[in-house]
Amino acid sequence: MTSYGIPLLVLATTGSASLTGLAFALAWIPRIGAFTVAGALVDRYGSVRVFRAACLARAGVVLLAAALLAGLAEGTQAATVTVMLLAALTGVLTEFSYVAAETAGGAASRAAGTGAHRVQSVLLGIDQSAMLAGPALSGLLLEHTGPAAMLGVLAAFSLLAAALGPREHPAPAGVALRKGGGLRAGWVTLRSLPALAWLVAGLMVSNGAVALLQAAMPVIVVTDLGRSSTDAGLIWSAAAFASLLAITASRIAIDRWGLWPVGAMAAATAAGATLTLAHTSTYHGYVLLIAVLMAGEGGLAVVLRTLRSHLIPPHAFGSTLAVTILLLLLPYPTAGLLVATLPPAQLGHAITAAAILQAIGLSTAFIRLRTLPALTPRPA
Repeated sequence: MTSYGIPLLVLATTGSASLTGLAFALAWIPRIGAFTVAGALVDRYGSVRVFRAACLARAGVVLLAAALLAGLAEGTQAATVTVMLLAALTGVLTEFSYVAAETAGGAASRAAGTGAHRVQSVLLGIDQSAMLAGPALSGLLLEHTGPAAMLGVLAAFSLLAAALGPREHPAPAGVALRKGGGLRAGWVTLRSLPALAWLVAGLMVSNGAVALLQAAMPVIVVTDLGRSSTDAGLIWSAAAFASLLAITASRIAIDRWGLWPVGAMAAATAAGATLTLAHTSTYHGYVLLIAVLMAGEGGLAVVLRTLRSHLIPPHAFGSTLAVTILLLLLPYPTAGLLVATLPPAQLGHAITAAAILQAIGLSTAFIRLRTLPALTPRPA
């Protein structure tokens, strides 16, 4: 709801395609800055404490924004400032909770040993189930009940997430933030793991295409195609359903063929879908091809998370995780700024260029990974 509902809220409040793209950038630029401290805090205080604090803070920010918007008219300067600040603050807090949750998932994967990919597929299935409902729910609430109701539901989910966190502290005894920790330690660790570094590099390029589509989709669907906010949300809900199926299939496929073949097939699927998407001009075409794209991305996510849990040492997991996520998210604010500056008629050309770069990046990464041992053995 945060990732897809807030841009829809900005478009509904301001009526501006440029401000929608700018809000997308504002939601991601602070997220990148948050990783400077998020991984280090998780390594020091444990994932549960950080997760709870982030969820509670997000609920407070969202409820405050809902109260302010209830008394402001759409299109006013005050309403515009409110939704832009909301995008930035929820972006930061979401990343703190995300790093905490991913760190807990890494610990569960290490405990599973060679079954790590099964744990990661289950965790991704949980994520995608939420993604299946979140965008559609955001669009429906925004269209039929207004911004206050949408933000109220978002705050309720944040409070519920905080309440459901386990009571016990999960951090290993004796883990402390060392001098030189944080992003610097994570960067050193990543550079020492070539298989993970190559995969992150390929996915970073791929995320440029995905980010551009996410930033441009409200403009394309609502402004260019004349569809509703509900239709825009349903695109990503359909994509989440396809990704959920792909994640389940990836778990079975990795058991049989191993990480590299499954990752290479997922990369080919994602790149092919984006290249085709660049030449699509119908709503149903966007629904189908974005679903195929995110199915490929789902398979790649299983491979990335499994490799991450196997290779990153536990004492530096939060910091190294923060670096990998930071690199993977760098394309998102760039995509938002691109949508904010480009005329809507030029978005198709930008998507074509991003699709070509995605195909080159993923091909290069998996060709290089073919010679590295981390992706070649089959799980026991």
